[in-house]
Amino acid sequence: MAYSVKEMFKTLQGEGGQAGRVAVFCRFAGCNLWSGREEDRAAAICDFCDTDFVGTDGGGGGKFADAQALARRLAETWGEGREGRCVVFTGGEPLLQLDPALIAAAHDEGFFVAVESNGTLAPPPGVDWLCVSPKAGADLRARRGQELKLVFPQPGLDPREFEALEFERFFIQPMDGPGRARATEAAIAFCLAHPRWRLSLQTHKLIGIP
Repeated sequence: MAYSVKEMFKTLQGEGGQAGRVAVFCRFAGCNLWSGREEDRAAAICDFCDTDFVGTDGGGGGKFADAQALARRLAETWGEGREGRCVVFTGGEPLLQLDPALIAAAHDEGFFVAVESNGTLAPPPGVDWLCVSPKAGADLRARRGQELKLVFPQPGLDPREFEALEFERFFIQPMDGPGRARATEAAIAFCLAHPRWRLSLQTHKLIGIP
């Protein structure tokens, strides 16, 4: 299988249960909830995405002929040493492309495999860390994993409806954009009233890294 990658870079995980961990981010092109084109945003199921996932022209991006080629590029992006290797497959929606062959190839290169998904597709076996971020109006098929991270608030979506799912951690993350201050206040208030939920902040944006 060939893979289309928008961008790839080494950084610190900025949010959720692994915030602060060094990782290679591999952002796949494409999503099933929005085309990525601004003219389609208003009609998209997920209309608040803040990420460019169209094409393969980002730094480190490109088309990779097979799993081994992409895994080698992951290793090159990490650099020397295998200790602590972690890759975060994200998007767009990574589960449109991530498959068992790529997971196995990444493991062979010594990577811990993390995935950030909207949860509308079932994950392949072998994922070490699954973060699911449900979107209002989208069917949720991934119903267990390491963390559920809910962008908040989303009209028509009550975080409490997800509490029976089999996730190890539950995060509320304020929605970015013009209303971020109000969203942060609402997220703090929700977490204080519902202690099962933790607050997740996009610390990479706060400290100015990718």
